[in-house]
Amino acid sequence: MAMFRFVLNRFVSMLVALWIIVTLTFFMMHAVPGGPFAREKRIPEAILKNIEARYRLDQPLSVQYVEYLQRLIKWDLGPSFKWESRTVNDIISEGFPVSATLGMVAIIGAILLSFPAGVISALRQNRWQDNVAMSLSVIGIAVPSYVISALLMYVFAYKLAWFPAALWGTPRHMILPAIALAAQPCAYMARLVRSSMLDVLNQDFIRTAKAKGLPGYLVLYKHAMKNALIPVITYLGPQVANVTTGSFVVERIFAIPGIGREYVYSIYNRDYTTIMGVTVFYAILLLGINLFIDVIYALLDPRIQLEKR
Repeated sequence: MAMFRFVLNRFVSMLVALWIIVTLTFFMMHAVPGGPFAREKRIPEAILKNIEARYRLDQPLSVQYVEYLQRLIKWDLGPSFKWESRTVNDIISEGFPVSATLGMVAIIGAILLSFPAGVISALRQNRWQDNVAMSLSVIGIAVPSYVISALLMYVFAYKLAWFPAALWGTPRHMILPAIALAAQPCAYMARLVRSSMLDVLNQDFIRTAKAKGLPGYLVLYKHAMKNALIPVITYLGPQVANVTTGSFVVERIFAIPGIGREYVYSIYNRDYTTIMGVTVFYAILLLGINLFIDVIYALLDPRIQLEKR
């Protein structure tokens, strides 16, 4: 019952947060000077009025806002202002699977590399293994993704010709962008795992487990790892939403037809409906993952009181 009340309260909070995000994005977007049909070559006034009437842009802003909320409830994100034959729902349904595939490959690779690196660094604190892993993590955090992307493209696509330089279609096409996407999350998680493990390994219950004569691997995996995962999951939740909805820079560099590239194009073209649709979609995904992470907290650590949260 406590879990049900907790999930219900969090779901209501999600709806409120989503409404705030939609409202702020809608009015801030319309507050920017210009419009979606502004061009260097001036459109005749009569044609411009007909276009605005077709997309209901001639209505007061309050009317447009209410109509958008009504369509949003039915998950009708409207037509794209840039692509006449496409709707925002079509753009998301076509681009998100590409971004999600690339993002999941990147995040799985980051987890598989960062967890062993963080655990080994904690167990070999201040030794060469720790120094190497933490030095690499500093590089992964400090170097921007566009620099890593350009370097990977130059070395492995241009010089060595091991992988395609861009586009999308085969598993080989996702290797370089997945590495570029995974570099920073991998570095952050390795440092988080290390610091969490060091903190947990110095706790009294770990000393008690060792004093009982439990094998080292059992103390590590049954007691230490479970308690060290909570801060990592805190970071991992939003990061999953970030990479699965597409990295704007990486998808642009590698010419990947994901949702991130469409979002960049929509901002450049002042495509109001696409900007709103992708923003709302990302917000729903992020809020949903945060709710899932909160539930995982309670499963990992029963000491967390759902009623108080």
